[in-house]
Amino acid sequence: MGERWATFDCYGTLVDWNAGIRGELARLFGEERADGLLARYHDLEPRVQAEDPSRSYRQVLAAALELLAESEGLRVPDGEADALARSLPGWPVFPEVRGALEEAGRRSWRLSILSNSDRDLIEASIERIGVRFELAVVASEIGSYKPAHGHWHTFEREIGRLPDVHVAASLFHDILPACELGLRSVWINRLGEKAGAARPTRELPDLSALPDVLDQLVPA
Repeated sequence: MGERWATFDCYGTLVDWNAGIRGELARLFGEERADGLLARYHDLEPRVQAEDPSRSYRQVLAAALELLAESEGLRVPDGEADALARSLPGWPVFPEVRGALEEAGRRSWRLSILSNSDRDLIEASIERIGVRFELAVVASEIGSYKPAHGHWHTFEREIGRLPDVHVAASLFHDILPACELGLRSVWINRLGEKAGAARPTRELPDLSALPDVLDQLVPA
């Protein structure tokens, strides 16, 4: 068996995207509104990404925040247009992530991130995760946001083939396109959702058992 590559989404899979966004929405608009605003934000950010894939993720975050406020009859406070991007480097890493990734590395898995973000933001998150990734593909450098296939095509150009397994929490952004590309996928279903039309190869509640599952899918 040659090299084994696992690609990962970052935000929602390795880093707690919901906690990061919700914390800023609570700070800006009040704790009592935060859960409803977070649910609405989930709908708006992909729309902003699809409307103009050339935007940086910083611009996406600012535009989605403004659109959210307008849609709810709110106003983004002065000086807070970039609140989400400013907060991102401090978003928490899920507790099991570092250990699981380190173990995968010990088993000779090569790790890569495919992220709808910017270079400096993903580098800050990788530093927080504390594990080395051999490649990180970010949306702002390729002019494409998942669920479009640009991240995987870029990975293929860099490495010479598609990854062996893609690991992600988002059905819309990651699992469905991975299925379209014929890839094995591991769905990290942290929220107890239903897969619907998506057909992940395996499903896990978090990354704790991921090293064993990766080895089962692609034995050494």
